[in-house]
Amino acid sequence: MSCRIQVEPTGKLMEELILDVQQKIVAGLEAIDGQKFYQDRWTKGEGGYGISCVIQEGNVFEKGGVNTSIVQGVLSQDAVQRMRANHEGIDRSAKELPFFAAGISMVIHPSNPMAPTTHLNYRYFELVNSDGRKIWWFGGGADLTPSVLFEDDARHFHKLHKDACDRHDPTFYPRFKKWADDYFLIKHRKETRGIGGIFFDDLSEKDPKDLFAFVKDCAYTFLPSYIPIMEKRKDMEFTEADKEFQLIRRGYYTEFNVMYDRGTWFGLQAPNPRVESILMTLPLHASWRYNYEPKEERHKALLEATHNPVEWA
Repeated sequence: MSCRIQVEPTGKLMEELILDVQQKIVAGLEAIDGQKFYQDRWTKGEGGYGISCVIQEGNVFEKGGVNTSIVQGVLSQDAVQRMRANHEGIDRSAKELPFFAAGISMVIHPSNPMAPTTHLNYRYFELVNSDGRKIWWFGGGADLTPSVLFEDDARHFHKLHKDACDRHDPTFYPRFKKWADDYFLIKHRKETRGIGGIFFDDLSEKDPKDLFAFVKDCAYTFLPSYIPIMEKRKDMEFTEADKEFQLIRRGYYTEFNVMYDRGTWFGLQAPNPRVESILMTLPLHASWRYNYEPKEERHKALLEATHNPVEWA
């Protein structure tokens, strides 16, 4: 089976968007940190390529990455089932299906426990059934994962993403905020990994031009939603208890990413996966303590929000 497909115009627009968003985000984060990201440009068979931009042991960011990938190939049926929640219309009799994917994925882990970890991902997929019919959709979102909860930060992050949603459809934010709360649930711990944001998948309910405009708006919302928070928190004083709690929360973050994250699973099952780029989401340091119970009230406040999601906007 050929793994080359004729990519729709939306796919080309998405490719241009994610490359521009990537460089803008990198520039914004470099301005905060003062250290440059290492940029690793790679190619793979059938014309696939991407750019992995990584920072490690920076002045502000302990570890982070802003990655793009534009790839074509064939996916096994198992990989197809993992990459999409709604399997309607997908040819489940075929062992392999050609695909095109363009996406940007970012995770940033600050050193200071008063500053929040954050995640962003926006992606576009095309699949080709055995009869030649194409199935396409968008997915993605952004969320905030603090160790110490500052309600002003939570409201700011959610408000800007709500505003981006509302410019396109007033039903989007309540739907996608709840979806984020459900998706970022660490099921075995019965709590969310952070304080959420927005998340959506299998989005194909409108004209692709309209949905592309929505995704574009959300992607450019990231810097104004996160940079002001970092400017306030990156130099705050903190205690040893704050640092310990941050490492515990990063352990939970790791559990979610390797056990439940759909992007991680898809990346590792795609042909010839770039493991270093896929697992750049994991923190440089994390900790697991037996029967750990936080003692600080501000740490307990975060746990209240992760066990009982809040309507921030």
